[in-house]
Amino acid sequence: MNRLRVTPGPIVTLTALWLATRALMLWLTAYSGAWLPGGDAVTREVWRLYHHWYGVLAHGSFPVHDTLWQYPPGAGAVLLAPGLLPGLTYFQAFVLLTLAVDALTAAALLRAGSRPGRSLRGATLWTGGLPLLLHLPLARYDVQVTALAVLSLLAMARSPRAGGAFAALGALVKVWPALVLLGTPRGRPARGAWLSAVWTGAGCLAVLAVFFTHPLSFLREQGGRGVQIESLGGTALNLARRFGWSGRSRYQYGAVELVGPHVRAVAVASLTLTVLSFGLLVLWRVRARYWSEATPFDAALSAVLLFTVTSRVISPQYMIWLIGLAAVCLTSRHTAQRPVAVLVLAASALSTVAFPVYYREVIDGTWAGCLLMLARNGLLTAAAVLSFVRLWRSARPPAGGTGPTTRPRPDSDRLPDRALSAS
Repeated sequence: MNRLRVTPGPIVTLTALWLATRALMLWLTAYSGAWLPGGDAVTREVWRLYHHWYGVLAHGSFPVHDTLWQYPPGAGAVLLAPGLLPGLTYFQAFVLLTLAVDALTAAALLRAGSRPGRSLRGATLWTGGLPLLLHLPLARYDVQVTALAVLSLLAMARSPRAGGAFAALGALVKVWPALVLLGTPRGRPARGAWLSAVWTGAGCLAVLAVFFTHPLSFLREQGGRGVQIESLGGTALNLARRFGWSGRSRYQYGAVELVGPHVRAVAVASLTLTVLSFGLLVLWRVRARYWSEATPFDAALSAVLLFTVTSRVISPQYMIWLIGLAAVCLTSRHTAQRPVAVLVLAASALSTVAFPVYYREVIDGTWAGCLLMLARNGLLTAAAVLSFVRLWRSARPPAGGTGPTTRPRPDSDRLPDRALSAS
C-alpha cells in the first residue's frame, strides 16, 4: 500500500496561503461594491437570481418558462443546499457552502499531490489561482461543479466506478463534467467508469423526477441562446462594430449577447467548431496508443478547453473549471499540460479585468474592451490548441515500444517503470 509522503513545510505554507487568500475573497464579497467598479454585479446573482430559484424549487418544481433557467436538474440540489444551514441568510449560507467545497477541493488536491511520484503544484495552482478571479468563485456555483470533476479524476485511478459516479453527478449540475471521462483508459476501467456514470445519472435523475415537477424544463430554453459578448464569436462581432457593423449588445437569456446581421451565422459557426472539436477528441481516443497516469487528466483539460473556446458563451466563471482541471493535471509529474496551465492563469487574470472592472467597455464595444477580450480569448485559444497538440503527442508509444496501451495497476497510483520513462 502506498503511504502518503508527509512534508509539513509545504502543507503548512499551502494552508496559510489558502486561509489568507480566502479571507481576502470573503472581504471582497462583503465590501467590493463600495470601491471595485462593477463589484456588486458579482454578488447580485446569488441574492437575486439564485434566491428566486430557491423559492421556486422549495415548492417542488423546477422553473418553468424562465429563460434564465438553462441548467440540468442537478443544479436544483446545489441551489437548495443553503437552506440546510439555519440562522443564516441565503447569501451567507451559499457563500459558506461554496467556501467549504473550495476547501474540500484544495484538500483533495493536496492529498493527491502528497503521494509518491506526485506533485503539490496542483494544490498550489488551485489555492493561488482561484483568487485571480477575485470574489467571483464564491458567488457562483461553479466551484461545486468543478469539485465533482476534480474528485472524479482523482478517484479514477483507484476506482473507475467512483470516478464515473462523480462525473455523472457533475454532469447533472452542469453538463461539461461528462467530458472528464474521455481519457479513461480503454478496457475494464472505461467500461466501469461509463456504466457507473450512466447508472448514477439515471438513478439521480429518477429521484429528482419523483420529488420535483418539470425536471427537463431547461431544455426548451437552450435553443434560444445567441452569441455572448465574451465568446470568440462575440469578440469578432464586437470588433466588427468598430468598423461599421450595425449590431448592438442586449441583455437576454441571462447574459449580454450581440444582436444584428450575421449573428446567426456566427452562432452556427461556433456550433460547427464544437462538433469538429468533438470529432478531433474522438479521433485522438481512437488513435491513442499510450496512456500514462496523467493522460485522463490531460484529456479532460484539453476537452473542456476546446468546448469552452468554441462555445457561443464564455462566462467569466468558466475559468473556475479550467483552473480546477489544470490543477488536477499538475498533481502528476508526467502531465504534458504545464505550459497550458500558465496560459489558463493568464487568461483568468485578464477575465477579472474584463469582468467586473471594465465590463462596461466590453459591452459598449470600445477599443479598450475589444482589445481586452481579444487578448483573453487569444490566450484561451492558444491554450486549447497547445493542450490538444501536447495531448496528441503524449499518446505516442514509448520509444522502442510496440504495445498498444500502458495502464497503471488498479491497486496502485504508480505506473510501471516502462511507462514512466516515456512521460
